[in-house]
Amino acid sequence: MLIDAHCHLNDEQFADDLAQVIMRAHDVGVTRLINAGTNVELSQAAIEMADRYKSVYVVVGIHPEHADTWNDETLEAIRKLAAHRKVVGIGEIGLDFHEAWKENPPREMQERALIAQLDLAAELDKPVVIHDRDAHDALMAILRQRSGKPQGILHCFSGDLAMARQAIELGYFISFACNLTFKNAARLQEIAKELPLDRIVIETDAPYLSPLRGKRNESANVVRVAQKIAELKNIDYAVVEHATTQNSEMLFGLKIDK
Repeated sequence: MLIDAHCHLNDEQFADDLAQVIMRAHDVGVTRLINAGTNVELSQAAIEMADRYKSVYVVVGIHPEHADTWNDETLEAIRKLAAHRKVVGIGEIGLDFHEAWKENPPREMQERALIAQLDLAAELDKPVVIHDRDAHDALMAILRQRSGKPQGILHCFSGDLAMARQAIELGYFISFACNLTFKNAARLQEIAKELPLDRIVIETDAPYLSPLRGKRNESANVVRVAQKIAELKNIDYAVVEHATTQNSEMLFGLKIDK
């Protein structure tokens, strides 16, 4: 069994064949998929999807690109959504300072939304799923101020080895996505090789970061991430499968489906 620790099943690219996408994941042993909300509306839609599909779970939150929507009303909406039985974390939250995204809200708004949602996660005793794009120093400064709870994952990790080790010391897991399999990912692959397996989870970030050129990414491709980690560490695939599944189960409070 495998768990796709982060995907975006609400994306319009899945509008016509979602059931088949989930079935293809099941067929290769991906038994649980964690669907990430990025605003109130998409978090609500993710919950409705999880009610329809047994294997789908949800994290709810406000992505940094929507940080300008954060206010007391938004806070209460996310708190209410987080009470649903299939919501297993707060996410996708974080910081995005990428220069090409000029429309992103100002840094101050992003940091305010992130800090408030970290506080909410601690209040609710739920893990967090953190987005970090070109914001490594600012993110780590905030996380260091909140050592202990909440734990969570640094999704689609893009920092360096030192940052990964610092995050692990703070109690976080490092999540590797399908870009780990890219030919130009030598730096990321070296990080995955060096990190302890008991602090790694795997994801697709589907429909993004497809390992197959010109094709949409799907949760079934998380198998490719597990295979790559096994190759990098020179260990059996089954060891990676067991460890990463156990890590996600522990972090998100998931039970093995019978």
